[in-house]
Amino acid sequence: MKIAALAGGVGGSKLADGFAHLLPVEDLTIIVNTGDDFEHLGLHISPDLDTVCYTLAGIENPVKGWGRRDETYNFLEGIKGIGGPDWFMLGDRDLATHIERTKRLREGQLLHQVTIDFCRSWGVQQTVLPMSNDPIRTMVITKNDGTLPFQEYFVHRNCEPEVKGFRFDGTETAHPTPGVLEALAQADAVVICPSNPWVSIDPILKVGGVRSALSQKIVIAVSPIIAGKTIKGPAGKMFMDMGIRPSALAVAHHYGDIISGFILDRLDEGLSSQIAVPVLASDIYMNSHEKRLRLAQDVLNFIRTL
Repeated sequence: MKIAALAGGVGGSKLADGFAHLLPVEDLTIIVNTGDDFEHLGLHISPDLDTVCYTLAGIENPVKGWGRRDETYNFLEGIKGIGGPDWFMLGDRDLATHIERTKRLREGQLLHQVTIDFCRSWGVQQTVLPMSNDPIRTMVITKNDGTLPFQEYFVHRNCEPEVKGFRFDGTETAHPTPGVLEALAQADAVVICPSNPWVSIDPILKVGGVRSALSQKIVIAVSPIIAGKTIKGPAGKMFMDMGIRPSALAVAHHYGDIISGFILDRLDEGLSSQIAVPVLASDIYMNSHEKRLRLAQDVLNFIRTL
């Protein structure tokens, strides 16, 4: 079974890792959000892309969920000591990724080419594609603080400003990375991983041709919200800020007719009757390797029923 997975950061990377242990290498393509990419200290940083790649390589930080394991922060301490910005946590191992990526991009390589090379170096055999090589920037429209770049809102301001909406600068002219539309066309099913619907999945769907490529596919979405709360990240607060009660039901409604099946946690099984597509209740809290595998297998079995 060929799977194309749409993923953001931590939650998306965990389910992608589950698929990677169950599917033949050639049967999995992970298409990753780059709307939260940004320039910092002169470096091109791709947070979601790196989280997915680090997780597949088994070198992610198991406590934070992002960044590298066994990390040190000598560089960050040095920057802070001379009055530089230290609000974005750049570890020393992680910094090497950003420096080399920036160098290669300035030399003319494209982001997907750099990603393929990095994956090869880290021993990742699955195909990992940024959603676009073109710059796309997620902007958070707030009620009282104007429009903020995503990392300013998410990290520097700790998600405190009240959200009114989002804008994805660059999507109107962006092209999907080579291989993205092909992977979607060849997939037996597309899985929307349990990532933030607003700022991890919507940017992918905004890239030219992606949404229309899903119109004839089996598309399964996995809820990132359990019992009204997100395991990690601001999705729940974003729903609340915009006057929507955060729930698995709200996530299903957000995706609307793009999905042909939906997976929620067993704690939310009572919401199933309110969702218009077939629903599977599973344990979607992936706090162990075994649970990643179990959820990935549940997703594959659910797809077969459809």
